[in-house]
Amino acid sequence: FIEWRALAELQPLVDNFREHVRLSAELAEARDVAGSGDAEMKALADDEARGLAARIAAIEETVRLLLVPRDPNDERDVVLEIRAGTGGDEAALFAAELFRMYSRFAERKGWKVDVLSSSETGVGGLKEVIATVEGKGVYGRFKHESGVHRVQRVPRTEASGRIHTSTATVAVLPEAEEVDITIEAKDIRIDTCCSSGPGGQSVNTTYSAVRLTHLPTGIVVSQQDEKSQIKNRQKAMKVLRSRLYDMEVRKQHDAIAKERRGQVGSGDRSEKIRTYNFKESRVTDHRINFTMHQLENALDGDLDGLIDQMAAREESDRLKQATDAGEEPR
Repeated sequence: FIEWRALAELQPLVDNFREHVRLSAELAEARDVAGSGDAEMKALADDEARGLAARIAAIEETVRLLLVPRDPNDERDVVLEIRAGTGGDEAALFAAELFRMYSRFAERKGWKVDVLSSSETGVGGLKEVIATVEGKGVYGRFKHESGVHRVQRVPRTEASGRIHTSTATVAVLPEAEEVDITIEAKDIRIDTCCSSGPGGQSVNTTYSAVRLTHLPTGIVVSQQDEKSQIKNRQKAMKVLRSRLYDMEVRKQHDAIAKERRGQVGSGDRSEKIRTYNFKESRVTDHRINFTMHQLENALDGDLDGLIDQMAAREESDRLKQATDAGEEPR
């Protein structure tokens, strides 16, 4: 599997190299024709040579980006966590809309979404939802979604028509494998209880709900969606492992460069990254000052326009960092 993945990562570089060789041969031929002395043929050959030179320059820029080291987590699956922020019921409704948006985006890509746990409100909102998203290159497309998302609109319960501002937080964690994070049994406290429904009432008589506490960090993960305690424990361990992995990755980034948190892909969840304004049908990403006026399409999962802008910014930053550091692209 590792060899296959390595070959897949090299294929774009190989394809661009072959195209560069082919175009360079055509450019040399065009320049030979331009020097033949025939005025008409020279003009045609000069036009062709300029076009070929521009295409070669574009390929060389692409190759430079391909040679800059990529985020090693880009191909991983993710654990997606969405929580209602400020705004009461309206924030919970917005959290539910964000989860639907990401679910539709995943559906468009052919990725699998599996809900690990959720906490609903009486008005159809979500206090919290945790899910995994599995597929090719999921983290690479989702990683810039971490942060505070803000909605500006008139709530359905607002009689005066005033626009309210509510928020929801999104966390995107690269899913960790057992080989990435070792969790010692002595570091885990496991509590079990009966699963509970709205209002706290017990919904079954077996102790199937699981709460894991990681003693060294204080991280707590609860899981009760499955009727089996074993399945709930497995899902809770998956979330715990991913949270610990994300914590370690962010520590490494901070150690490498303190300014990392201010750059694309920092994962700083205290930052308001995006605003969804219903009155203007506007979505604005504040990190790159990019605005699109297709709010309805975005909420239906058409996020490629926003994500492509962030990906382009990341590529530009990676190339600049490599250049500033005086490193030769690998």
